[in-house]
Amino acid sequence: MPFDCGFTKEDKWFRYRAAAIIVENGCVLFAGNSTADYLYSVGGAVQMGETAENAVVREVYEETGVKYEVDRLAVIHENFFREDVEPLKGLDCHEISFYFLMKPRGTRELHSHSYTYGGVKETMHWIPIEELGQHRAYPSFLKDYLSRGHSGIEHIVTDERSK
Repeated sequence: MPFDCGFTKEDKWFRYRAAAIIVENGCVLFAGNSTADYLYSVGGAVQMGETAENAVVREVYEETGVKYEVDRLAVIHENFFREDVEPLKGLDCHEISFYFLMKPRGTRELHSHSYTYGGVKETMHWIPIEELGQHRAYPSFLKDYLSRGHSGIEHIVTDERSK
């Protein structure tokens, strides 16, 4: 069984993650589940010996049932937060994520049969970009990021530990 690039030590948790920015027809794709009161980006842990690009392709397929292709690396995100949902509840979390912009397919049709690490069914949600601010969706930088043009790779740091 592959090992995820992450660890827990005392009350600290770290993970190296690859995530997707999937935009189709003015909507961006997020995942959710019944144990979390928020939506989150499609993606997951990079496994030992795996590149971030290979990880995002694998994770997108696992979560959506669709083989999206990578367009380019868009964002390196350093994320600091405290979680209130198991299995991370009460942990001081530090996550490094590589966000890849995926090539659009021209359809929002998915074949999702995904479950969280804890065995909870995941659901996929297409959110119109102009309505993103009306949802509790993470990463929070995506609303601003998707509302403007960009070139190159952006480095974004989010610290939500005090919230």
